[in-house]
Amino acid sequence: MKFLTLFLQAAGGAQGAGSSMGFLLMIVLIFVVMWLFMIHPQQKKQKEVEKFRQGLKKGDKVVTIGGIYGTVVEVKDNTLFLEIDQNVKIKVDKASVVKDFSDAQQQA
Repeated sequence: MKFLTLFLQAAGGAQGAGSSMGFLLMIVLIFVVMWLFMIHPQQKKQKEVEKFRQGLKKGDKVVTIGGIYGTVVEVKDNTLFLEIDQNVKIKVDKASVVKDFSDAQQQA
């Protein structure tokens, strides 16, 4: 309610020096909270996924974005080959690999 009052005062031009400073502080605080709870965790997760993709090696069991489970057979710069069945290999982009499912199976 106080925020709404401050906002209306700022919009109407009937503001004093203290209320405009409080309003500015409130806006800055909102952006800081948004950054802490939304942007920063997403950036952290994105860095972890990129580190995972760079660390892929032969024999890793992975899942692609499309839901294809496979074992890494060969790793190149931006692509890798997955064996999805005996003698069935596909070439996928590294960016399409999202997680290592061998850890998930051990926990279940």
